[in-house]
Amino acid sequence: MKFENANVLITGGASGIGKIMGRMALEKGASRLIIWDINPKNIASATKELSILGKVNGYIVDVSNNELVTESYNRVSDECGHIDILINCAGIVTSNKTFDKQTADEIVRTMNINTIAPMFVSRAVLPDMLTRNRGHICTIASAGGMISNPKMSVYAASKWGVIGWSDSVRIELQEMKSDVRITTVAPYYINTGMFDGVKSRIIPILEPEYAARKIINAIEKDKIFKGIPFGFHFIRFWQAILPVRIFDWFFGEVFGIYHSMEEFTGRK
Repeated sequence: MKFENANVLITGGASGIGKIMGRMALEKGASRLIIWDINPKNIASATKELSILGKVNGYIVDVSNNELVTESYNRVSDECGHIDILINCAGIVTSNKTFDKQTADEIVRTMNINTIAPMFVSRAVLPDMLTRNRGHICTIASAGGMISNPKMSVYAASKWGVIGWSDSVRIELQEMKSDVRITTVAPYYINTGMFDGVKSRIIPILEPEYAARKIINAIEKDKIFKGIPFGFHFIRFWQAILPVRIFDWFFGEVFGIYHSMEEFTGRK
């Protein structure tokens, strides 16, 4: 779906790749950018900066709260009109602790924001898209939703879950013969601060501009699934043909993926 003349809503859109994608959407001629974020300072800064490029509206929304999501969407509909493109970008990672040391709060918070929130937001937006038979929902998952990784078990679970949900909705829409499109994106680590301290032995950590551009292009081309970098499209192939222990050795030890979180500090 093209961004020109589209109303674009981005969750987590006041910083990181969410903000970059917002800028790119406006540069491509979006009618209006709607930012949902939980950080008022970042919303004010992003709105001021991006308003040079076009119309921008910022809203403080906790996307893990369904009642607030519904209220905020109704407000956006009244103030900005319908949403043409939704990008579910808000996400968190809480720590690099092994699962036995995870707190109940960390587990619930991670699942709520990474898995349940995109469902809440999409459920609010989708009925209007179905009525108009037009729209695009893109959900930013993670390569962590394709390959198990120690010291990020809850994060991986949240991303596995959101990939399964997003693709299931795609099939539902396909069977309804709807023109509403779904894109699921699974990027490797992105250098936005969220994964500060992560070490990647062979696969380069992604630069935000590059990752954002790939996601925007995937939406424009109505891609069903986008792994970034491209090689991550083949993860499931290798999982299918290699014995588990050999897969663990190759990706865990040779590529070093299983050790990537050992020095994780995260955004302070």
